[in-house]
Amino acid sequence: MKIKPWICFFAGALLTLAVMLIAFPPAGRPAKVRSGNWSKLELVLSTLDENYMDEFDHEDLSVAAIESLLSELDPHTVYMPPVDLKDSQEDLAGNFSGIGIQFNVPNDTAIVIEVIPGGPALKTGLLAGDRILSVDGRNIAGVKFPQDSMVRMMKGPAGTKVELNVKRGSENIAFNITRGTVPTHSVDAAFMVNDTVGFLRLGKFSRTTAKEFVTAGLELKKQGMKHLVVDLRDNSGGYLDQSLLICNQFLPKDSLIVYTEGLHKGRENYYADGKGKLLDMGLALLVSEGSASSSEIFAGAMQDNGRALLVGRRTFGKGLVQEPFFFSDGSGLRVSVARFYTPSGRCIQKSYEGEDYQYDLLKRFTSGEMVDADSMSVEKGGIIPDVFVPMDTTKVASFFIDCRNKATAVRFASAFFDVHKDELQAIDDYDMLLSYLGKAKLEKAFLEFARTKDGISPTKEEWRLEKNYLMTQVRALIGRYSKLGDNAFYHLYLNNDPVFKAAMRSIAQ
Repeated sequence: MKIKPWICFFAGALLTLAVMLIAFPPAGRPAKVRSGNWSKLELVLSTLDENYMDEFDHEDLSVAAIESLLSELDPHTVYMPPVDLKDSQEDLAGNFSGIGIQFNVPNDTAIVIEVIPGGPALKTGLLAGDRILSVDGRNIAGVKFPQDSMVRMMKGPAGTKVELNVKRGSENIAFNITRGTVPTHSVDAAFMVNDTVGFLRLGKFSRTTAKEFVTAGLELKKQGMKHLVVDLRDNSGGYLDQSLLICNQFLPKDSLIVYTEGLHKGRENYYADGKGKLLDMGLALLVSEGSASSSEIFAGAMQDNGRALLVGRRTFGKGLVQEPFFFSDGSGLRVSVARFYTPSGRCIQKSYEGEDYQYDLLKRFTSGEMVDADSMSVEKGGIIPDVFVPMDTTKVASFFIDCRNKATAVRFASAFFDVHKDELQAIDDYDMLLSYLGKAKLEKAFLEFARTKDGISPTKEEWRLEKNYLMTQVRALIGRYSKLGDNAFYHLYLNNDPVFKAAMRSIAQ
């Protein structure tokens, strides 16, 4: 029987319609989206739940969605997974649970640099210079074990135990250490530079910073300090209240320190109460492109009140106040809730549009700002110092770069300590340390170490340019192994620090 063409056409149309109905079912009434709230986001999530062809991990998708959403805001409003949040809180808490050591890994082996006073490791007899071979039976020496993994293995809840096997000289010694609360410090170093000038290195703004700062400042004052140099370089900030408490030590009553303001938080002014214990102290602050947040509050308050001289380079430019919000699964958000303004009304937050924020420091290098004061401007954010000190670019010849890449100076200091451990551990006076280092013939020994261990030697011109810097570094690293610890390290480093020297010249004027 002959099929008429119009019947074929009609059947084909019906088949096509059936396929379309399967692939694209008839649209029902569109789900209502309310503007100005999160209804569309909720609608997308529920649609996926009800219609997606495969199962998916809700947690992974939620985290991805959260991180993508927050990326549209400022760079400091971030989601913190449980592990990151815990680490962040511990870093600023002023203490953590662990064994209480500081170590370096110069030759693929962790070497104890400092046993923290008051920590569990000190009580069990662990000493500076001990080489850690294994943790809880797991070998970590000579196997390129990640340093952050070493830290995680040794940290842990107070009351739990960890076993360390260390090499001390020719002996292997096992230590069973019960983890406990270990105090951490914001003041990395504090000492008198001369009869009237004190130096204080402030590493962060944690829960204990103001207390540490005042204690150290008053101790230096007892030793005759009339001028204080505070090193804020690479201090990325921390708690706002700790910065306010430190500012209060230097400012007369009713001086405005800072004010904050945001959409959901009205303007709030913070004033000094005039009861500070360092009101009569001369003050200079060392700042850099790594000084941020609470460091900039401190620097801005002192600059705007004419209370301190700022020396160095333009600061980072973070003028936002964060608040943490915690969730029951241990995660949380750190949300920018307000901007802070210096007493003169400056919001020093730099632009975070596009890629400017991510590559800002690189752009400072390429634009010449690190070496030219005229390249700085208020519009770029941050706080501009009163005295600009360019970055020293003279020490970048190939020998210096090779030594940095191979950690030659760090490894040499460790090797030197192995041989002279008893002598160094007996030194508790800076003048004694200087005398000892002056007689140690370090230059010859360091060059021989670099040649034989790393196969590198400087040309005469390279050594002429780099000798002063590299040998200062070597002396400082060795000095850290004495009982003076970081006080020795920073004190020795100041001998070759152009920013500190500029501050001292200003004090002398």
